[in-house]
Amino acid sequence: MARQQFQGPGLPLYVTEVSRAFADYGLYLAARPLLPRLPAGDGHPVLVLPGLMADDRSTVTLRRVLRRLGYRVHGWRLGRNIGPTAQCVEGMAQRIEDLSDRYGRPISLIGQSLGGIFARDLARKAPDAVRQVITLGSPFGLQSDSQTRAHKAFERYSHLHVEKRTLPLESECAPLQMPSTSIYSQHDGIVAWQACLDRLGPQAENIAVYASHLGMGHNPAVIYAVADRLAQPEGTWRPFRAPLALRPAFPRPDVPRHDFRPAAAA
Repeated sequence: MARQQFQGPGLPLYVTEVSRAFADYGLYLAARPLLPRLPAGDGHPVLVLPGLMADDRSTVTLRRVLRRLGYRVHGWRLGRNIGPTAQCVEGMAQRIEDLSDRYGRPISLIGQSLGGIFARDLARKAPDAVRQVITLGSPFGLQSDSQTRAHKAFERYSHLHVEKRTLPLESECAPLQMPSTSIYSQHDGIVAWQACLDRLGPQAENIAVYASHLGMGHNPAVIYAVADRLAQPEGTWRPFRAPLALRPAFPRPDVPRHDFRPAAAA
């Protein structure tokens, strides 16, 4: 079956990305008095992976909120994310092993953008160590370089990458064995939102929000969805359903119309 083609974000979304990310943070500050109403955590470990060209500072807001809810939250501690370098690939595998040994229970992985692609890879390599995967604006269904405005930044460091990736990124991958949630926005100014849609399944879902790409980690709707997903008792996963009062913040998720298989030869 031929893949559906779609384009990357238009110029208006791209050039307003930073200002909209600041607006997302403003919404977070306005919503802070409501954070105590988020569902409390059960104390299980959570590892948060940053996006391309970002480091743990980019996820500090999300990690602070989740820590206050009772989770054992950790950053990746690998500096700036410049792609799958040897330090990154080996460091993430070691981080999963260390946290799994430390807590003796599966870890929830949260990845923003490229960090989410890494999170899905880690979950496939160590399924027994991963409780669930949550991605924020992660284009794991990219079909061409034109569908992301981060391609040049990624390629700038490609000579340091030890893992070479072909598009679409998940063409040969089976669905994840654990619950997975992809949070995305049609207002993403960096990657095509269609590339963030996961194949629906018994434990796979997509959640749509109104957010910028860079602001995913501190947008209030994203934080609520993440907290809701993490709070589910292990082994009792159910699809996300926003409470009535918050439904305006969560548009109806799009139905994936692409697959991850290579296009048939002409």
